[in-house]
Amino acid sequence: MKFKLKPVGDYDVDIKIDACGVCGSDVHTVTGGWGKQNFPLCVGHEIVGHAVRVGPKVTLVKQGQRVGVGAQVYSCGDCKQCREDNETYCQTHCTNTVAPMLCAGLTAYSPLVRHGAGKGKKVGIVGIGGIGHFGIMFAKALGAETWAISRSRAKEAEARKLGADGFIATAEEGWEAEHRCTFDLIVNCANSSSGFDLAKYLSLMDVHGRWISVGLPEEEGQVIKAQNLVSNGVLIGASHLGSRRETLDMLKLAADNGLEGWVEELKLGQDGLQEAILRMKKGDVRYRFTMTGYDEVFSQ
Repeated sequence: MKFKLKPVGDYDVDIKIDACGVCGSDVHTVTGGWGKQNFPLCVGHEIVGHAVRVGPKVTLVKQGQRVGVGAQVYSCGDCKQCREDNETYCQTHCTNTVAPMLCAGLTAYSPLVRHGAGKGKKVGIVGIGGIGHFGIMFAKALGAETWAISRSRAKEAEARKLGADGFIATAEEGWEAEHRCTFDLIVNCANSSSGFDLAKYLSLMDVHGRWISVGLPEEEGQVIKAQNLVSNGVLIGASHLGSRRETLDMLKLAADNGLEGWVEELKLGQDGLQEAILRMKKGDVRYRFTMTGYDEVFSQ
């Protein structure tokens, strides 16, 4: 496929890509899980590279610098949301095509800091995948008592290596009983809602505890009765990406604590991309794929 490049504008940065992560939203998009695909598609929004050209009015990036790009690419900068470091909720540029995009680390970090994860708090991470494994690391680094919550114990050893203090396997009978009304915050990173008994999960929350969802499964949503909410006054919400300020804070937290995502590198190309999509669809990844070898492909 060929296309004409736009000229570099006053506020544009042209990036030579070194590596690009494969996000769950890429899989949902190319397979049609979130709706009909509009081909041709070009997915990929977890990018690290070097700035090779910088517009004359750009102030935050200099030519030659190593830079990163996440899913958020547009915001007006002037509305109430943008002025309050909530540019991912910008009402001027936030569209349905941008909204579903997720960038794993920031998607996990933002709800943790916005909802008080830290010392003296008990935090749960549901779904130990690409987003969830970052959630465990960040919750622990922020000082919270951190619990991993998954269907089986297959990932327990890895969750504890990531920093989990405890582990709950929801396939076990009566799994919720001893943990009722004990969690201050749970971030739901699960990528599937099949067999998901939301009432049992909500029973884990302390009075006015917060259940925040960041995963976007393809299946129908869960049904919940009002009676399941009144016993602990649980607050239910969601989170979308995070702000630029939170991105910088997240990277500092990772650097200060020596945190690195668990990734498997694959070579860019038809074979590598096909392997990434098929294995992610099956959940066969620990815990993110990163496509590399851009020079080999694009220097030809």
